[in-house]
Amino acid sequence: MPDTTGVIGRIRESKIIAILRGVPEEKLGFIADALYEGGVRAIECTFDHRREDCVVANARMIAFLARHAAGAMDVGSGTALTPDEARATVDAGGCFVISPGVSEAVIAETVRLGAVSIPGAMTPTEIAAAWQAGAHFVKIFPAGALGADYVKAVRAPLSHIPMLAVGGVTPENIPDFVKAGVLGFGVGSPLLPAADVGAGNYAAITERTRRFMAAVG
Repeated sequence: MPDTTGVIGRIRESKIIAILRGVPEEKLGFIADALYEGGVRAIECTFDHRREDCVVANARMIAFLARHAAGAMDVGSGTALTPDEARATVDAGGCFVISPGVSEAVIAETVRLGAVSIPGAMTPTEIAAAWQAGAHFVKIFPAGALGADYVKAVRAPLSHIPMLAVGGVTPENIPDFVKAGVLGFGVGSPLLPAADVGAGNYAAITERTRRFMAAVG
């Protein structure tokens, strides 16, 4: 069973979860190493629901990264839509489950499995519902479109709920989100642009990661 308390603490400390979406399996180890060298300590592998084998494929990637990281990085899933996907995540060695929306069934199963639950929400109603359902963090999504002022306003009555900002996060807007009260960030293509992934430009990924880590302080 995952060490929930330890995972929560490490997310709070390292602040950045790298989102791997559409990364070729043969490059996973190189990408993980580049991110680690830049300071990232958590990786999200997203379920690609366009694929018929998305659960099996994502579980395979999570298992590979969990073995590759050997405890040096936390690995979990993203875009988890069903309790089965939460179970597949944990069975593969993942320790957190991130969803685009609030599914009480996914939250409940994630918590039952001892993993960290991070559902996505936008409105105060959704944020409160996710927290009441047992989420450990609530992902504010899409944070870039909503803006730091929106997050600050939402947090005024909900400051007891730990929130992460995901979607449209950049080194330039991270300080504003930090001031608004978010505890961490999920970052995908701004951290791992398809051109660098495709070309195997791992040095550029490491350097970009360092810029993100410097922005979160």
